[in-house]
Amino acid sequence: MSDEPETINPLLNYREFTPPEALRRHVRCLWHLVLDAGSTHVQTVYPDGCCELIAHRKLPMHAFSEPAGWRQQERCLFAAQQRSAIRLTAREDVDCIGVRLQPAASAALLRTSLADLRDRIVDLAAVAPEFAWDFFAAATVPGIESSVTATWVLLERHLAALPIDVRIEEAVHRLEACEGSGPIAPLMTASGMSERSFQSTFKQQVGLSAKEFARILRLQAAIRMLDDDGRSMAELAIDSGFADQAHATREVRRVTGTTPARLRDALRQDRDGVSSVRMAAAFVRGRIG
Repeated sequence: MSDEPETINPLLNYREFTPPEALRRHVRCLWHLVLDAGSTHVQTVYPDGCCELIAHRKLPMHAFSEPAGWRQQERCLFAAQQRSAIRLTAREDVDCIGVRLQPAASAALLRTSLADLRDRIVDLAAVAPEFAWDFFAAATVPGIESSVTATWVLLERHLAALPIDVRIEEAVHRLEACEGSGPIAPLMTASGMSERSFQSTFKQQVGLSAKEFARILRLQAAIRMLDDDGRSMAELAIDSGFADQAHATREVRRVTGTTPARLRDALRQDRDGVSSVRMAAAFVRGRIG
C-alpha cells in the first residue's frame, strides 16, 4: 500500500513582490503563499533555476523524498537547486514567505558549497546560522505587509553588499535571454575563463552545471508555452529549445513525472481550480489562475 496522501482540492493564494532596486542583483522576488488544505492534498513545484529562502509562518509543509517518504519540513528553510519536481503536502493550513534568489547570488550567503546542496531542502540555520534567525523573525512579523517590509530591510542589510561573480552573472543572463537554448561555449569565451574554470565556478556559484541550468530554463520555457499556447507539441518542442518532440517529452517527463500532453491538460484544468498542479502553475505564472 502506498504511503502517498490522497489528493483533494485546496484553496490557494499566491502573490509576488518586486524587490527594491538595491536588492535586484541578489533577489528575483519575494512571495507569499497561503494554502488552505485538508490533510491529504499533494502538490508539486517544478525546478526554475533559483534557490529560495522559505519561512513558515504556521506549521511547515511535509515533503516527499526517497527513501524517507513524507517528512515535515523545518520552519525556516534553504531550498537549493532542484533537478526534479518537489512533492509537498499540507497537513494544516499553510502561510509562508519565500525569497527567490537570483541564480548567481545564492552562494555568497552560505557557509557550505552550493553544489553540495543540489536537490536538497535544508534547515537554513545549518547553512547560514547568523542569518537564519533574523530572517525567520522578519518573515513572521504579524501582518503580511509589515512582514514584507521587515524582510526587505533585513535583506538589504545582509545581502546587498555580498559579492557576486560578474562573469557568472553575465553567463546566467545570457542563458536566461535565450531560455537555455543557446550553446555554452560562447559563454566560456566571454567569461575569459578556461573551460574547466568556467564549469567549476558556474557550478559553485549557481549550484548546477551550466548545462543543467540551461536544461531547467528550457523546461520552464516549455511549461510556459504549454500553459499559454495553442501550438502543436512539435512546434512547442522546437520553440522551447529542444531538438524535437521526443526530446521534449523525455525531459518534461523526467523532471515533472508526466508527459507534455498530460501536463497541458492539467494546466488547463487548473484554470477551473480542480488540478493538483495549482501550486506549480502559480509559481510558473507568478500569479494565481
